[in-house]
Amino acid sequence: MKTFSFHTQVISILVLIIGLTACTNNRAMEDPKVLADTDRFYSAMSAEKGMNAAFIAMFDSAGVLLRSNHYPIVGIEAIKTLLEKRSDSAFTLTWEPSSAVIASSGDLGYTYGTFKVTDKTTDSISEEGTYATIWKKQADGKWKAVLDTGNPGLGADK
Repeated sequence: MKTFSFHTQVISILVLIIGLTACTNNRAMEDPKVLADTDRFYSAMSAEKGMNAAFIAMFDSAGVLLRSNHYPIVGIEAIKTLLEKRSDSAFTLTWEPSSAVIASSGDLGYTYGTFKVTDKTTDSISEEGTYATIWKKQADGKWKAVLDTGNPGLGADK
């Protein structure tokens, strides 16, 4: 009888462990710093190679770019077409995330922060504003933007 009781206890504990394991999300929560660093990486690329190259590299194939006085630009091909029409050689666009958040599912996140546009000839800031980017984790583990928008103008209450 002792043997049956011992085996019953072991089996019960194993069933409990398996049940608890099955009920929990096995994905490790990714540190939002990873997403903020991804955002900073594309800002550095923009400073080095230009805004157009950075945006083309950063967007998911189904990404959406929202800009003032323009309908949503949907898909990487439409984003490329728009960017190819506008030279980025006279200015530098950089940005800095203020916050990064990753959903508990681990596959979506967002960043927001401030941006600045610097005129290359005068080295002066020609525009400042705020932005928000929604990111999607790709099958290869990299983050790509699925929606990006910015608002020019920063008030005195920065």
